[in-house]
Amino acid sequence: DGIDFEVYRGQTLGLVGESGCGKTTTGRAILRLVHATEGEVFYQGQSMFELRGEELRNVRRQVQIIFQDPYASLNPRMTVESMLTEAMKVHHLGNSRLERRQRAARLLEEVGLEMEHLGRYPHEFSGGQRQRICIARALAVEPSFIICDESVSALDVSVQAQVLNLLKDLQETRGLTYIFISHDLSVVKFMSDMMAVMNDGLFVEFGPSDSIYENPREEYTQRLISATPKDTVESIRQRVAEREKTRSNS
Repeated sequence: DGIDFEVYRGQTLGLVGESGCGKTTTGRAILRLVHATEGEVFYQGQSMFELRGEELRNVRRQVQIIFQDPYASLNPRMTVESMLTEAMKVHHLGNSRLERRQRAARLLEEVGLEMEHLGRYPHEFSGGQRQRICIARALAVEPSFIICDESVSALDVSVQAQVLNLLKDLQETRGLTYIFISHDLSVVKFMSDMMAVMNDGLFVEFGPSDSIYENPREEYTQRLISATPKDTVESIRQRVAEREKTRSNS
């Protein structure tokens, strides 16, 4: 009731709202990680709730999720290589252990890490590095659609900006589609083409992100905007870009 939306290929839909509004439940219901009591979810014309066996496994390869806490979502007993190649083996990607290792090394480079990190464990990385590993793990099965569930909220704001830039770059190079879930409306505005503002399990506003941010109709949306930190992610992103440009010129 009150939830009806489409996400178009190559675009980002942002779900924003306070804790308990239903945004995370919505994202997880799409993947059938929680049971939906009613309604329907279609992915490329297929009903997610009717898929079984091999069909469901194939769709779950195409639709991945990146969780909020990178440390909790990584197995502390597995090396980075094991985590990345395990997903490949499950979905029959790579013809040999060597090929999967090479693919894993390329993934790490793509997310801003190095090949030497393959043999390390999660506790040996910073929070931002762990989230990059989570992103690489999601990419390991070559998805087309990723749900980002509060995937930068556990990070320092300067690190958030770097990870958000990475997600945008990956979307451009890989043609990815995102649902981006956050309680921070400024982050959702930066990431999203379209935005849905949620309250008590309902959409109270839906439309282009810039329009909602600049001209919010609902008092609830106005409260979310007023709660935005003064040092927004977008301004920090600009400083990070300037710093990287300075480094490259030096």
